[in-house]
Amino acid sequence: MSVSLHAQIASSPAPIPDAATLLREVVAHQKQMDSVRENYTYREVTVTRMLDKHGKTIKTTSETSNIFFVNTHEVDRLIAKNGKPLTPGEERKEQDSVNKTIALAEKTPPGQVPDHNTVSISKLLSIMQLTSPRRILMDGRPTLVFQFTGNPRAHTHGLAENASKKLAGTLWIDEQDRDVRRLQAHFDANFRMGWGLASVAKGSTFTFEQRRIQGVLWLPAGAQIHLVAHAIGFLTYRAEIQITDSDYQVFHVGTQQPSKASVVSSQSPKP
Repeated sequence: MSVSLHAQIASSPAPIPDAATLLREVVAHQKQMDSVRENYTYREVTVTRMLDKHGKTIKTTSETSNIFFVNTHEVDRLIAKNGKPLTPGEERKEQDSVNKTIALAEKTPPGQVPDHNTVSISKLLSIMQLTSPRRILMDGRPTLVFQFTGNPRAHTHGLAENASKKLAGTLWIDEQDRDVRRLQAHFDANFRMGWGLASVAKGSTFTFEQRRIQGVLWLPAGAQIHLVAHAIGFLTYRAEIQITDSDYQVFHVGTQQPSKASVVSSQSPKP
């Protein structure tokens, strides 16, 4: 019986970490990885389907961008619209825009956001309140799953951070790497965008996923957004937005061309 009891104890899963402690560890790890991301670039395709009130597609547009990082901040360079390369005039305008974004990124300290209409993963995590912890396997890796709500008392700046306090949903964290694997969120209340002109409707949803690259770093894999917004009290904007990230490349010091990075595939979580 003692042998059986010892085997049972040895095979018992480790206790799930305290939520507050885990979040601090994830945020700290994210900050450590921010500088590593500057060695990587990838391609992002955004497809937007405008919907009528019945959910029927009335217009579809797409944009393709190259993503890279400067001073830990993301920089997007648009290279195609609706499957067609930019015209020379559009390229000049885009280069001017990228130069301004780079200049702003270089002046913005790591850990801060250059644009108050965006929110970093680290900041989003600091706004969350976690409940209902459990452990599952994703791609054979132990993964911690929590339900979350935004903390209405969290200290925030700017539109995006204020909106994050209205979010609720589910968070998946890779237990070994202490990194976010997946985030599903929805607005649990209407959020006014400002000046009384527009609001994001309750029920708008957002899903974000990351992939493990080179066995070292997690980078965005894609996102799905269902957006319902109201403007001036009577106009309604409905859209389904699909974001797909791929073609990850790593830059090596002293080389001109990036080499392809290997990717550990990310699959849907097991229930």
